[in-house]
Amino acid sequence: MAKRRKVSNLLGLAVLGTVVQRPMHPYEIASLLRSRGKEDDMEIKWGSLYTVVRNLAKHGFIEVADSTREGARPERTVYRITDAGRAELVDWVRELVSTPQPEHPRFKAGLSMLAALTPDEATTLLRRRLDAVEGGIAALRESLAEYRREVPRLFLVESEYELAVREAEAAWIRSLVDDLAAGTFPDLTGWRHWHATGEVPLDLAELAEGGGTE
Repeated sequence: MAKRRKVSNLLGLAVLGTVVQRPMHPYEIASLLRSRGKEDDMEIKWGSLYTVVRNLAKHGFIEVADSTREGARPERTVYRITDAGRAELVDWVRELVSTPQPEHPRFKAGLSMLAALTPDEATTLLRRRLDAVEGGIAALRESLAEYRREVPRLFLVESEYELAVREAEAAWIRSLVDDLAAGTFPDLTGWRHWHATGEVPLDLAELAEGGGTE
C-alpha cells in the first residue's frame, strides 16, 4: 500500500530529484525538467511548480540556500535539499519501483465500454490506434538509439520501459483486430445482433445485472 506523503504530487519527486544535484531556483528546476522530458515520465502541471516547492520547504524537504534580487526583477530564491529531503526522495523511489499501484489509463476505460461501438467501427478505430502506436514505437526506438550513443543506460531505463509497454500494447491490439476481422472473436454474432436490433443478448444482460459473476 502506498504511503500517505506530506507532498504527494509527483512533481515534488521530480523537484527533489533535481535539487539533489545542486541548489537551484524554481525557474532553473523547471528548465531542467523540461529539457530532460520529465513531463513524458510523469504527470506534471507546470502551474503547480511554485506551490510544490513551497510545500516541500514547508515540510523540511528543501530549504532556502540563497535569495538575491537583480535590479527591478523579482527576488530569486535558491533552494537546496535537506537530509529529510534526501531520505524522502530515496523512500519515494523505493516505493514506486517496488510496489504496484492501480492505474487507470484512458485506453482501458475505452475498452471497458467497447460494446457501445459496432464490431466494424471498433475494428476500424483499433486499427487507427495501432497505426499511431506503431508510429510512436518507431520514433521512440530511433531516439533511444541516438541517446544510447552518449547517455548511460541508467538514465534511459524509463524510456526502455515505455518502449516495452508500447510494443506489448501494439501486439495485443494487433491480436484483437485479427480476431475481429477474422470473425473468431467470441460472441461476435450477439454483439452485431445487439446493434442491429437493440436487443441485449441474454448472457450480456445477465452480466449487466451481476448474474454472470456468481
